[in-house]
Amino acid sequence: QVQLVESGGGLVEPGGSLRLSCAASGSIFGITTMGWYRQAPGKQRELVATITNGGSIVYAGSVKGRFTISRDNAKNTVSLQMNSLKPEDTAVYYCCAQRIFSSAKSNYWGQGTQVTVSS
Repeated sequence: QVQLVESGGGLVEPGGSLRLSCAASGSIFGITTMGWYRQAPGKQRELVATITNGGSIVYAGSVKGRFTISRDNAKNTVSLQMNSLKPEDTAVYYCCAQRIFSSAKSNYWGQGTQVTVSS
């Protein structure tokens, strides 16, 4: 099992910045892709950004140019720097990790951290 613990959410005014962090622990051998998803009230969970252990990055179009994902493979952490935040970025943000071990692929999720963008 992989445990993911997020931190860094909160309330910020439009145009402000927040940084989310996520630390993985447990059976971390075999973790490949890590990233962030978000879910706003009444909406489906959607991809925000992912990064592989080789450094390949995917961003949702709505956050490209404003958010930056980074990863420290040695510390098993992934971070999301969010700048120029908009009210529509308000959501619960979830850290995710994919692990491949013995040909089995498993996905793990953190408990989520609330990000609220409001004046």
